[in-house]
Amino acid sequence: MIVVAMVLMTLGTAFVLAAAIGVIRLRDPLQRMHSATKAGTLGTALLILGALLTGTIDRTGTGLLTLIFLLITLPLVAQVLARASYVSGSRLEGIGSDPLDGELDRTDEMLR
Repeated sequence: MIVVAMVLMTLGTAFVLAAAIGVIRLRDPLQRMHSATKAGTLGTALLILGALLTGTIDRTGTGLLTLIFLLITLPLVAQVLARASYVSGSRLEGIGSDPLDGELDRTDEMLR
């Protein structure tokens, strides 16, 4: 059981590290948010599962509720932040055409 927990925690740490590198290295807010939410959520979930298996978290219910809370709230927050970023005129790098052109109002001033 300890070996599985250590593998999960190592993978979780790697995903959290990848998310952090993505936040630093990616060019526009939407790409940074994608890195932080996808890899960050998976990494955090793996870390919590690993901690639950090692018994370092005394209350399994608390760990599971934390995991459920993360899985529900992070995609919702990412959606709201992406919409706010798009509407406020953030740069869209790496996208050939604007797929939301005509769907959402967008300011002309670019965020820096």
